[in-house]
Amino acid sequence: MDTATGLETRELRYFVAVAEELHFGRAAERLGMAQPPLSRAISQLERRVGATLLDRTSRRVTLTEAGRVLLEEGRAALEAVEAAGRRAQRAALAGTGQASVVLTAKAGASSELLAKLLDAYAAEPGAAAVDVHLCGPGEQERLLRDGRADVALLHRPFDATAGFDTEDLVTEHQVVLLPAGHPLSLRSEMTLAEVADLPGLPLPRWPRRDGSFPDGAGPQVRDHTQVLQLIALGRACAVLPESAAATLGRDLSAVRVTDAPEVTTVIAWPAHSRSRAVAGLVQAALRL
Repeated sequence: MDTATGLETRELRYFVAVAEELHFGRAAERLGMAQPPLSRAISQLERRVGATLLDRTSRRVTLTEAGRVLLEEGRAALEAVEAAGRRAQRAALAGTGQASVVLTAKAGASSELLAKLLDAYAAEPGAAAVDVHLCGPGEQERLLRDGRADVALLHRPFDATAGFDTEDLVTEHQVVLLPAGHPLSLRSEMTLAEVADLPGLPLPRWPRRDGSFPDGAGPQVRDHTQVLQLIALGRACAVLPESAAATLGRDLSAVRVTDAPEVTTVIAWPAHSRSRAVAGLVQAALRL
């Protein structure tokens, strides 16, 4: 018998809060409820699942292996429920003519492709309004998964596309951006090892999914504009798809990196999407 059948989103939300806080008091405060009913709800959830999810002592709360699995799966389930709600709201608006399709892309990446795509789709009869959301690296994937976006431009191998329908649009090499006038800017190519050893020009550090930054000497950055300014000031370098060099100013130079992986820009959308606007955007992208 499957004792876990019929788990409620409320139970998952309670459990995720406790599992993330590892403290019943803080979790109860976060949920806006008293601690005793929260403790009872978690105990009931454990009975329903048929496994201990949290090891409790007088001093600490830790996750069991079953708890770690439920935390990961529970987060995904809650995100899916929220995404369904957001998409249902937009579907309801579509019938009133107030809806727009939300397209997300990484700021500074595929700019020329994005501009051509928007122009091509806008020329289509009955094209919906397109709300463009530009974001930092990796954020466009998260926006698409949680329902805040309907379609995204993603970049393999850096963005995960599992669970999405995708179409490849363009594959390109990568270049390293250097300050104009740098001695190596006159070279035709470099290797990743050479880029990593550039004196005084460390690679920037982008935030992880949890908002923290990896260790390293490079400056912390959150958007493409910051990166370009730091390079122009001679404080960093960056390895980016070669299309990023198409609109460089006079203060930056680009050198091809021979052993950097190729980057494929894909247009991605939820596999279950039935949006005509999303279908129209995809078709416009494929015609470019």
